[in-house]
Amino acid sequence: MATTHDAKPTSRVLWVDRFLTLIRITFVVLISVGLIAFIAQQIDPQNPLARWLNPDATGLTAPQFKGLLVTGLAQGAMYGLIALGYSMVYGVLGFINFAHGEVFMVGAMSGMITSNKLADAGLWEDAFLFCLLFVVVTSIVISTAVAVIMERIAYRPLRGAPRLIPLITSIGVSFFLQNMSVVLLGPGAKSYPSLPSWLSQKRSLIGFEIEGTKLVVLLTAAVSMAGLWFLVERTKTGKAMRAVAEDKEIAALMGIDVNRTIVTTFAVGGAMAGVAGILWGILFRSVIHTTGFLPGIKAFSAAVVGGIGNLGGAMAGGLSLGAAEATAPLVLLEPLGVDGVSQLRDAVAFAVLIFVLLVRPSGLFGERLSDEDRA
Repeated sequence: MATTHDAKPTSRVLWVDRFLTLIRITFVVLISVGLIAFIAQQIDPQNPLARWLNPDATGLTAPQFKGLLVTGLAQGAMYGLIALGYSMVYGVLGFINFAHGEVFMVGAMSGMITSNKLADAGLWEDAFLFCLLFVVVTSIVISTAVAVIMERIAYRPLRGAPRLIPLITSIGVSFFLQNMSVVLLGPGAKSYPSLPSWLSQKRSLIGFEIEGTKLVVLLTAAVSMAGLWFLVERTKTGKAMRAVAEDKEIAALMGIDVNRTIVTTFAVGGAMAGVAGILWGILFRSVIHTTGFLPGIKAFSAAVVGGIGNLGGAMAGGLSLGAAEATAPLVLLEPLGVDGVSQLRDAVAFAVLIFVLLVRPSGLFGERLSDEDRA
């Protein structure tokens, strides 16, 4: 009888493994066929394979592909900045703060209010760089304050509770912040003031024609990531954060103030979200109370793709996700004859997440978790 009972779970495991293997093979076949069809289409749009799969496909020119790639990287850089907050909080507390997307939304909203006030005063165009710096600092301060208050009120009382409870709490905090935005600012979309014309001009860089706004996004993300790396790897505060992430009890015995370190982690994550919110406003010039929802979910996906708890992996995952959702619809799906590929960007992003979890569950660069979290 014992042998019979043991055989059933083993049989189920085998079937699950076979099913997952089938999905992996399906992904690989679709990607391979899509790439072959795209290459064939680029060589000759009238070749038999291209005409059979999608006779209406027109292919991509090199400038079009480069433009899509730059757009994807710029959007992916924002996903990466938000994903840093997810990875940092998970590394320290071991739960996913799903309200972090709304911290990003608060940063974008505060930037919108500040920039419009400066525009009304006639300073936005006359002293744009100073105004932009002031808006970024304001957004960082407000987003950091929201993140710290969130930790103190919503999460600290639940510090010893099962992980499911703070996870559910974070969803409630997310809805609270969304509805507070509706109450204070209304449900409609709000616009940033017009940017100077020189910022929208394209500039040639290593063979790419990049709009000024996207260049600002990429450079700001790079500087922010470098600053965060220096903080985490080269300062006492960063060492304390890494120690608390590894083992809170041992860190406390070594004289580290665990509560202050956790607050600092939330503050730094909130600052990164504030920077991302301003970049979002500069790039898209429109925000709404649900602005943080989808980018927040994609940023969480980016953190998982790169490796949860791995800060470099979070940024790399964001860039990968952004590049994939920008290029894959036209490179892989259109040659296969899929209709409405421009509407499938979100589906592609989550398909990347599923594929990475199937092939490398720990993420592209490996997760960095404490022994307790691994257990």
